[in-house]
Amino acid sequence: MTSHNQQLFDQSQKVIPGGVNSPVRAFRSVGGTPLFFERGQGACVWDADGKKYIDYVGSWGPMIVGHCHPEVVKAVQDAAAQGLGFGAPTAAELELANLLCKLLPSLEMVRLVSSGTEATMSAIRLARGFTGRSRIIKFEGCYHGHSDGLLVKAGSGALTFGQPSSSGVPAEIAALTTVLDYNDAAGLEKTFAAMGNEIAAVIVEVVAGNMNLVAPKREFLDAMRNLCTKHGAVLILDEVMTGFRVGLQGAQGYYGIKPDLVTLGKVMGGGLPAAAFGGRRDIMQCLAPLGAVYQAGTLSGNPVAVAAGLSTLKLVQAPGFYKQLAQLAKQLTAGLTAAAQKHGIPFCAQSVGGMFGLYFSSTLPTSYAEVMRCDKEAFNRFFHAMLDEGVYLAPSAFEAGFVSAAHSEADIAATIAAADKIFANW
Repeated sequence: MTSHNQQLFDQSQKVIPGGVNSPVRAFRSVGGTPLFFERGQGACVWDADGKKYIDYVGSWGPMIVGHCHPEVVKAVQDAAAQGLGFGAPTAAELELANLLCKLLPSLEMVRLVSSGTEATMSAIRLARGFTGRSRIIKFEGCYHGHSDGLLVKAGSGALTFGQPSSSGVPAEIAALTTVLDYNDAAGLEKTFAAMGNEIAAVIVEVVAGNMNLVAPKREFLDAMRNLCTKHGAVLILDEVMTGFRVGLQGAQGYYGIKPDLVTLGKVMGGGLPAAAFGGRRDIMQCLAPLGAVYQAGTLSGNPVAVAAGLSTLKLVQAPGFYKQLAQLAKQLTAGLTAAAQKHGIPFCAQSVGGMFGLYFSSTLPTSYAEVMRCDKEAFNRFFHAMLDEGVYLAPSAFEAGFVSAAHSEADIAATIAAADKIFANW
């Protein structure tokens, strides 16, 4: 009998390109039929066939307090009862903006938008408008959404399909983006020496999460900050994934690096479409209606999304929240690594706050090239075996995973036991 997941996927492919509304969901990288989820509760999700999974995707990061947290659901219900949207200012927008500026010291002003792509696209435009320059620097394997100038040797879904650049991006636009190696401070210094007066901005995922998880080197972070300051370029930290995920002050607080602009999303929306960009007052005042850099959005600051975000950000401020989250992630990665090593399988893992990376490799990768040397086919085999055991990991060897506060030590233990069973029969 055909599964409900397969039936839904067959029907979807007739009316939705590839049967999915975001490419990585298609399971093309790992093979097989994508799961269609019907509900989530706490650390678990249930698919269209009624099978339960321990969830380590968490809607790609936002579900930091777990699925259907009662306080978040109530906040959304209360906001929806007052109106689904106005296209006009609300007091809740101001409350969220104030909270973001309070939690992230780098934010002097902030503008709310609806998606991470919108946030990074707008931040790049703002940096160009502020500096009067055109060139931007990004790093191979880092993904900053699907706007034209940033979809050049990108990670995430584009990397999954082996197409680091997208068709439809004009060469003239791509030519304004210089792509360097992540964690290569010397290469960055050389580029600034050659074209420092052309560079409007450097944009980076502080912790890369779209070529699997790759942690930054200290000298790389310091080089970015120092070179941008020296040459008058804008340092943009893309914290769409890491913001409020690795710590209450994001990756900028975790690593002690101050950006000129920062982009946010995912956790700050509590599972609904909400994002933001902000930073230095002198840069942000270049935005319309104050300045000449235009940016707008009909659904920006949507009251229902803002309510979900405010409720989630209230919950993550609880004492010990991030300490417990990081501890769970470390237990998971240490347990999986020990299980693999016990059976002689080349494997390693690491975590930063509530994010983690799994690699079928003997050493932790520090760059895109090293990630590419990991055994992708081994991951695909592991992914499907874990699905069979009721554990849902990201359907790609090039994506970070996420632990939520709803995960229990029993969930972590069950996940490790599932992996140990798989590795024993590897």
